[in-house]
Amino acid sequence: MIKLNEELRLVDDFENVERIPTRDGYGKGLVELGAERNDVFVLTGDLADSTRTAWFKEKFPERFIDMGVAEQNMINVAVGLALSGKVPFVATYGVFVPGRAWDQIRISVCYNKANVKFAGAHTGISVGPDGATHQALEDVASVRALPNLTILSPTDFWESKKATIAAAKMKGPVYIRFGREKVPVITTEETPFEIGKAVVYREGKDVTLIATGQMVYQAIIAANNLMERGIDAGIINVHTIKPLDRETIVEAARRTGAVVTAEEHQVYGGLGGAIAELLSKENPVPMRFVAVNDRFGESGVADELLEAFGLTHKEIEAAAEELVKLKK
Repeated sequence: MIKLNEELRLVDDFENVERIPTRDGYGKGLVELGAERNDVFVLTGDLADSTRTAWFKEKFPERFIDMGVAEQNMINVAVGLALSGKVPFVATYGVFVPGRAWDQIRISVCYNKANVKFAGAHTGISVGPDGATHQALEDVASVRALPNLTILSPTDFWESKKATIAAAKMKGPVYIRFGREKVPVITTEETPFEIGKAVVYREGKDVTLIATGQMVYQAIIAANNLMERGIDAGIINVHTIKPLDRETIVEAARRTGAVVTAEEHQVYGGLGGAIAELLSKENPVPMRFVAVNDRFGESGVADELLEAFGLTHKEIEAAAEELVKLKK
């Protein structure tokens, strides 16, 4: 396996990684926050078990509100709590928040700079058998244009927990996206995490792989396979999609002269689009995008869906090889 930045204190074995859902990190983070702070409230829309907010409910029932299937009202209640000095966390499926409650998020939350933290569960294609109606593939695109909003896309359990805790410490609206299925745990409890700071796992010479969410693991596997074929690929974990870490991304693009982005999201409006917008102005380089190619999801087993929709290390490797050939 290629050597990664030792200062990041990542796992030692990437071939035999533990798998835990990122939603578990969210639930554990909320429980820790609830024990430390009396101003943290949690709201959900009849999905306490799926979003792991039931763990908070068990410990702090007086600060837990189940709004039922009323996502738009739930956002407005959260805004009321925020304007009263509380720190509300709202969690449901990403197709409902931000999907169904976009107007309330735009005006009530972002326009007012309300200190609301909302989380979209079951994002990406790997939701599995629930199918297209419950697979949020457009959530980042739908909110990335909203002013005053921070967007977090953690890669694994530990990063999801840290993102949740960090969101409570900052003022202003935050959106956290996480998935349903178990995903590889590649960070550790000691791995540093800072909102707005991209994490360079390794510097490359030929191409930079920029990924978010569980696609970071796929980028690591891709970089390892590419090295065996003589291509030196850098790896960057962008857990904060907005605001982007401009300095880190631009420096990497200048160093390698080629960028592949990877995300479990529509190809339009997500991480790839954000990186392209930045580099087109600061340092244009050839790019390729590994993402869902303008289609709705389907029912199926999580890993099979990732294969079917072209969201694996193989697509990242092919894109990187194409760019290296183009450079030559």
